[in-house]
Amino acid sequence: MPRPSNSDTGALDEVLLRVGRLNYTWTNTESLFIHVMAGLAGMDKETAVVVFLTLNTTAARLDLVDRLSKLPRVPDEERRAVTALTQRFRKESRLRNKYNHCIYSFDPEGRTPLTIMMRIADRKDEIIMGKQEPAGEDQLSQIDETIGRLKQLNLDIWAVIRAQGYPL
Repeated sequence: MPRPSNSDTGALDEVLLRVGRLNYTWTNTESLFIHVMAGLAGMDKETAVVVFLTLNTTAARLDLVDRLSKLPRVPDEERRAVTALTQRFRKESRLRNKYNHCIYSFDPEGRTPLTIMMRIADRKDEIIMGKQEPAGEDQLSQIDETIGRLKQLNLDIWAVIRAQGYPL
């Protein structure tokens, strides 16, 4: 089978470029929770990096940060600031997970590529798998909006890190 030319995969390239930017922005922003974790737990940044990398899911990392913020010694204002950040970060996970847990199908004619979900949905009497959705301009806009919110969240996390004097 001949390999598709660049002109054949242009629409898919646009989706993959956006997903790459989304992943970069996500990972960069998630890593800031290392500083929050260090500050809340009273550990140095190096130790916080080890803990962060040992917890192998975003959910586990955010759960730890939330739980540390709920310790009795953490002032209410600091707790509210930290949990507001983790809640905002969690909200962005749906779209990111969608594009990271699917495969992509492109049309050699350059039409809108499809995402094919790689999960099984159990229903009462059936299972649903391989749900397909077009990855067109609306979806690209959603990705761009998510990237924008993550960039703002990144700045807001930095503001809390500095305000609380967490280890840099």
